Amino acid sequence: MIILDTNMILRYLLNDNKEMADEVEKVITQGNAGVTIEVIAEVVYVLKGVYLIQRDSIRISLLNFLLEIQADEKDVLKVALETYGKQNLDFVDCILYAYNRVKGYEIKTFDKKLKKLLTYER
Repeated sequence: MIILDTNMILRYLLNDNKEMADEVEKVITQGNAGVTIEVIAEVVYVLKGVYLIQRDSIRISLLNFLLEIQADEKDVLKVALETYGKQNLDFVDCILYAYNRVKGYEIKTFDKKLKKLLTYER
């Protein structure tokens, strides 16, 4: 598997450098491109914080991107992205929430918004 880093994913999603975006597309179409949760978290952070892209647009773009690549914990990422699009939580908190929902992991937190969501959903 070839792991894509944040910059490669950003060039592909934003298509702001045609040559780089095309290079990433070639890697993806070979069928062995992958991504980690950590990289997706950084992509979300950059898209929101630097490019000022709305949460729901980030959710849609990355859910579509996940259809094209491999990822460990893909189900966790999908739930995290869905949650991020609907809740006013940091993406890392959405990942923790997703681990709770998908894997049944108990999450201990002092974060009031995350705690409320975890408790509310029970």
